[in-house]
Amino acid sequence: MKLVYRILLHLSWVLSLLLAGWAALFYFAMIDEINDETDDALEARAEVIVKRVLAGRQLPGSESDGNSGYFLHRLPTDAADPRPRERYTDEEIFIPERDDREPARVLRKTFRDAEGQWYELTVMSPSIEKEDLREAIFYGIIFLYLFLLLLVLLVTVVVLHRTMRPLYALLRWLDSYTVGGQNPPLAVETSVTEFRRLNEAAERYAARAESSFERQKQFIGNASHEMQTPLAVCRNRLEMLVDDPRGLTEEQLGEIAKVQRTLDHLVRLNRSLLLLSKIDNGQFPETEAVDLNALIRRTAEDLAEIYAYRDIRLDLTDEAPLTARMNPSLAGSLVGNLVKNAFVHGAGGGEVRIRISARRFEIDNDASEGPLDAGHIFDRFYQGTKKPGSTGLGLAIADAVCRLYGLRIAYAFRDGRHVFTVDFPE
Repeated sequence: MKLVYRILLHLSWVLSLLLAGWAALFYFAMIDEINDETDDALEARAEVIVKRVLAGRQLPGSESDGNSGYFLHRLPTDAADPRPRERYTDEEIFIPERDDREPARVLRKTFRDAEGQWYELTVMSPSIEKEDLREAIFYGIIFLYLFLLLLVLLVTVVVLHRTMRPLYALLRWLDSYTVGGQNPPLAVETSVTEFRRLNEAAERYAARAESSFERQKQFIGNASHEMQTPLAVCRNRLEMLVDDPRGLTEEQLGEIAKVQRTLDHLVRLNRSLLLLSKIDNGQFPETEAVDLNALIRRTAEDLAEIYAYRDIRLDLTDEAPLTARMNPSLAGSLVGNLVKNAFVHGAGGGEVRIRISARRFEIDNDASEGPLDAGHIFDRFYQGTKKPGSTGLGLAIADAVCRLYGLRIAYAFRDGRHVFTVDFPE
């Protein structure tokens, strides 16, 4: 979940709790204030009536007027003592004229005159319909909640979007960053201390990665270059021993042949590593328009002759011309490694199919086993099935060439066949 959405989610439920609590407090505060005002009026009216009763004066007009009146009752002496002197209640008063009940605030007050006679005075005053009030507050709170929620979310989105721009710019820069590639500088202006420190940390780690990558490339290049001479000397000396077999037994000649095969493998491995190092270092700046149709056809026919002993058929379909601007040597390495991989790793007696179309060529071969690991197949020294003489760098070289020229190479396993495709940009 994105950071903005997580913040909005937390704001939503926090705002919900706050508004629910505020609504409850508002309701009880309003009811308390209304009751206080009504109780004061009832107290004042009851005081006037009590004073007139005690003074023997005439009481106010009508004793009952619906839910706005009063009643005065004599009480037995023994029944009045335990009663509270004043009680305020909310009641529903039946009004005969309306044949309905109406809410009222009721004050019941007991008092005693000079002769010791107890009275209970009931004074009523119309009150608000609390159910209606609760409903009105409920719907009002819902409307207020939705309005405030939308307003807060809108303001939050705008503020966060503007505030998080440096972070989004840094993420885009990191997503497009390629170690050893032509990367644009991180130009993000921000006054936020945390974002500024994050940018500085990203630049430091990027510089550290570039330094490590450069040292690695230099080591591979230097090691491969320095290994060429001793490997060539060893091969020449072994060839001299084989050409002059005096004093050598058949068993010794067989061992020398094994050593030669090992040296040949080391020479191929060294050349592949040196080629990868040169590709990573950008040492193939020369480019020209390469006719990939002719290059693929020529390479496929040559390899078909070389691997004829495996009885592998070649099916080449040329649907459209395919031309790309790239270094001819690297184009040859790309095509050669993919086509050779199909012949070397294809099942004996099977078929290698090559299809060339506009902006793409595809190579597939019969699989002797199941699918390969698509996540690691282009890694250096990865080999799904070990083949004699294979260095494990052919597909890594093809991938490096594709990355250099912005091509897209992909692997798939379809209908029991390994399929490699290379897409060229428009």
